[in-house]
Amino acid sequence: MNSFEWIDASSVDEASRLLAESTHDRPVIAKAGGMDVLDLMKEGILRPARVVNLRTIQGLDGIQTDASRSLHLGALVTLAQISSDPNVLKHYGALAAAASHAATPQVRNVATLGGNLLQRPRCWYFRHEHFSGEDVAEAVRQGENQYHGIFATEQTPLVHASTPATALVAYDARVQLSSVRGQHTVAISDFLLPPDPGRDRDAALQQGEILTQVTLPALADGTQSAYRKQTERDSYDWPLCDVAVVLRRGSDARVESIAIALGWVAPTPMRATEAEAILLGHRVDEEAARRAARAAVSKAKPLSRNAYKVDVLEAVIRRTILDAATR
Repeated sequence: MNSFEWIDASSVDEASRLLAESTHDRPVIAKAGGMDVLDLMKEGILRPARVVNLRTIQGLDGIQTDASRSLHLGALVTLAQISSDPNVLKHYGALAAAASHAATPQVRNVATLGGNLLQRPRCWYFRHEHFSGEDVAEAVRQGENQYHGIFATEQTPLVHASTPATALVAYDARVQLSSVRGQHTVAISDFLLPPDPGRDRDAALQQGEILTQVTLPALADGTQSAYRKQTERDSYDWPLCDVAVVLRRGSDARVESIAIALGWVAPTPMRATEAEAILLGHRVDEEAARRAARAAVSKAKPLSRNAYKVDVLEAVIRRTILDAATR
């Protein structure tokens, strides 16, 4: 690991100014919990000349509900905070479940929401010093790709590594980006970009911008949600896939609104729009959930070693739909 300068930022503006000074020859990076940043530095993927510590900025670690009942999560809120917050548990159960299933208790106590969303792919080719740029995708397609994508693989076979992101896409969350130029918000689905080894981040962040908050819109009364993560082992493990479902039914039990998000199977968490269309306006039962799940995987294009993920994902989608409908 190379030597680097460390600065504890005291404000968002200070951190923004420091990050804006980053150049190709003298890169400046931000650190929140540092769970992924430290790994990337050890592996030589990141070689910063300066590290800006965001944990010393006050006011970015709160969970609040405003007058409209929208939920605001500071970017420095830990996954442990999210998984145990009473309001999140009551109204945004899929997000609480996603946070509680990420990593280990030790990691969840340190890892921040912002850092989790900004982590890089967990692909072993991406994280190997002998591969770079387009070589990574080609190595995946020809090599050990059993844990990689099954959708949009022609774009990139790498998948996004955040589990909370899947739930946030289902809740149609927005992220707040701040800099010395001001603030603006972006839909989470537009913020997360397909993994690209040629970039230094997989998010729509301009130089000097900092992710400061994530907002989930208020939910209509009667909204139900569920989250499932499928791994090879019951203990801590990276997902084979994960699914979040957010739905609301009318007095006749027919689905009035629904969002189904799929993670770890595409370059970014994706909505299963074909499955949503099948369920919208209908009652949810075993057969309807089965048809929706089958439609959700109908356009999958697995790689040479991960066709099994299609069947696994289909089963997880069906079970998550039924979970959400019976809560």
